Amino acid sequence: MPDAELDRTDRQILRALQRDASVSNVALSRKVNLSAPACLRRVDRLKKLGLIQDIVALLNPRALDAGMVVMIGVVLDRSTPESFAAFEKAVTQVSGCMECHVITGEFDYFMIVRTRDNESFNRLHAEQLLHLPGVRQVRSFMGLKQVLSTTQLPI
Repeated sequence: MPDAELDRTDRQILRALQRDASVSNVALSRKVNLSAPACLRRVDRLKKLGLIQDIVALLNPRALDAGMVVMIGVVLDRSTPESFAAFEKAVTQVSGCMECHVITGEFDYFMIVRTRDNESFNRLHAEQLLHLPGVRQVRSFMGLKQVLSTTQLPI
């Protein structure tokens, strides 16, 4: 949807929901100066347009034994549609894999994995990552300190 089709109120709604999607429709309508029914219609429209994909709870990784973040560069042994498809299907089953991106440069893929600690990552590496189809090389980068993490898009 082109930016021109989003008005100021749509943007306010999207910004507010990015900060707290658990806000009630009545509270949201007050924040954006709309009646509750008009606000609900706008939110429904934004969902139908695909601008709001999901409404989720963001969990505390440390509290759930997933405090270590590992960024992983993967190089495949072949650059064929079949090898990419096989890898992409298999990577969805990797424990703790939060994201996987096809990228340019030195690696074919970049993965973000969350795990408990070094020992659990070593086990994941040996039992899952090295057995992904078509993998020639895996390079891991352990996160030492989280400087920024957000789910909010600039609107």
